[in-house]
Amino acid sequence: MAHGKRYRAAVASYSRDESFSPTDAVTLVKEHATAKFDETIELHIRTGLDPRHAEQQVRGTALLPNGLGKQVRIVVFAEGEAARAATESGADEVGGDSLIKRVADGFTDFDVALAQRELMGKVGKLGRILGPRGLMPNPKAGTVVDGADLPRAIDEARQGRVEFRLDRLALIHVPIGKASFAQEHLVENLLTTIQEIVKAKPKETKGSYIRSMYLTSTMGPSVKLELQTSLSMKAE
Repeated sequence: MAHGKRYRAAVASYSRDESFSPTDAVTLVKEHATAKFDETIELHIRTGLDPRHAEQQVRGTALLPNGLGKQVRIVVFAEGEAARAATESGADEVGGDSLIKRVADGFTDFDVALAQRELMGKVGKLGRILGPRGLMPNPKAGTVVDGADLPRAIDEARQGRVEFRLDRLALIHVPIGKASFAQEHLVENLLTTIQEIVKAKPKETKGSYIRSMYLTSTMGPSVKLELQTSLSMKAE
């Protein structure tokens, strides 16, 4: 893939082999996020897990203290009192069978899907549509909840709850904010995310769990994080 002048200039401004503290890495990534739009900052982690084994899967969520910097569209599969609570809490779309049918017919214009636990027998049929898009409600991700917990789940999604999961290459990719964020806010989001991923370490892990971590923006080059420093620092 051929890169433009700005990308090549950014790469030439530092050593790709050097590792940086979270604070310095955020500084570099922000400096190199020079696109004409507000680039998303992402954390990429290479693990020592084997995704072929179910007991070595990783999936969870992190509630970013400074949000994601985007308007989140939320749909909720719920009926009865739970549906009324979801509507009052500001969900963009709420429904039972009718909403399930809309999604089955191709409606996927949303960022987060929550489901009332009692409806998962029906919602589960949407796996082939929502699964590949990372939108399928899942108890481990906190997106399948009891009706009484829907207002809290909706509020967390609005604030900036991000989901992370291991992919088939044993990698984890997760957004932590926008390039326009203040440096300290991005660092706090970054450290919070790392802490949650560390907590999600499978008990059956053998050898290194996290082997390397990189920070990057949508259009910029990646910056390698100093592993031990990043793992030891705590979000304030």
